[in-house]
Amino acid sequence: MAGSHLSPGSGPVSFSVDTSRLSSARRSSTHLASRSVQGGRIVYSVRIPLTSLDQVLPVPSVEEPDPDNRKVTPKHAKDFGDYVAQNKAWVAPTLLARDNGGCEFTLVPGAESSGIGYLEIPLSIGSVSPLLIIDGQHRVLGIHLTLKDIGDQITKVDRELAKTTRPDRASTLTTTRKTLTDQLARLEQESMGLDIYVEPDNIRARQMFVDVADNAKGISSALRSRFDSSKVANRILDRVINHALFKDRIDLEQDRMTARNPNLMGAKHVADLTRGVAVGVAGRMGRKREAEIADEVLVEKIHRFLDCICDAFPELSAVAERTLTPLELRKNSLLGSVGMLRVLAGVYRELRESAVPDEEITAFFARLAPHMNAPISEGSLWFRSETKQDFAVNQSSPSTLTQNLQHLVSVITKWYHTPPLELQG
Repeated sequence: MAGSHLSPGSGPVSFSVDTSRLSSARRSSTHLASRSVQGGRIVYSVRIPLTSLDQVLPVPSVEEPDPDNRKVTPKHAKDFGDYVAQNKAWVAPTLLARDNGGCEFTLVPGAESSGIGYLEIPLSIGSVSPLLIIDGQHRVLGIHLTLKDIGDQITKVDRELAKTTRPDRASTLTTTRKTLTDQLARLEQESMGLDIYVEPDNIRARQMFVDVADNAKGISSALRSRFDSSKVANRILDRVINHALFKDRIDLEQDRMTARNPNLMGAKHVADLTRGVAVGVAGRMGRKREAEIADEVLVEKIHRFLDCICDAFPELSAVAERTLTPLELRKNSLLGSVGMLRVLAGVYRELRESAVPDEEITAFFARLAPHMNAPISEGSLWFRSETKQDFAVNQSSPSTLTQNLQHLVSVITKWYHTPPLELQG
């Protein structure tokens, strides 16, 4: 484009503008995509940079939920964003969205058979978008909040850097800023899959959401205990269940132990026992604690506990030696209940914290052995003492409410020092 301009004190000056370097406000973005068909609908599959998610998809509103989707939970969204920000090896499934006809697809010349082409997607403005999320609201909101939070933190650090006159403070802020900018740079290089279904009919679009929710199979706690290596109690599971009491006696798929389940307990329950030995029956393995305890140390601790209860209780020894089945144990002994084993794990932990040696804990537990008959009767030690609140007549397990388990641990630990008449001798 040619033009002219009158320069003060001189004649007109001619110039030209390269219009290819100018851009107006962008209203769409173009992505390489593959086109396929699923359920009679056209589907476009693309990879979207994390920093572009809130431009392509609507940012879910906590205050005004999408009428065609479920209400978002802010904590769930934030937890996902934190997970992505803090884990370089993060993983997430493909997002699902619905297009009512606003996207435009052009095949790459020569790629007709492969369905590869350019997909032009109109940009989203806040919660307004030509695309609607079918599955992935919390992921989209979580990424949006995380990127905003990192940007806000960088801005705050820059302001403090501009004001501080202390070299040590400036050094700390500079280090913090580099950590944040490195984190942001990593996220700018990462992306997430997005499948866009072309569906202009609102009624059929709602059914898509229902179908996705109905056919999704959540992961059980047992499977999480097997595969979630971010938690030490899960990470060491395979080594823990090599103990004679557990070997080939752990259900690796189910969370609940039904009356006919031939296993002693599920993988989730093994993780519960492990945490009980490590931090107590109601304790939590926070990040700091996770970092402090070595896997091998915790495996040794839980195996010592298992040795202790097998030596103290003949029924558990018989299960370990394969002369008694878990089914028979559950039928006749409180030791067949995960709740009672969790209580013993908590007591073991409390006594070890008080420097009581394993041999003395085993001897103490052995005095409890005659009182492990099930179901509970009114004449039972458990029903004639201050533990009455934690049991019910004709039940074969204590209450598994956290407060009851904690109370039992507290009472039984006290019995080690001041035993009731039934445990003296």
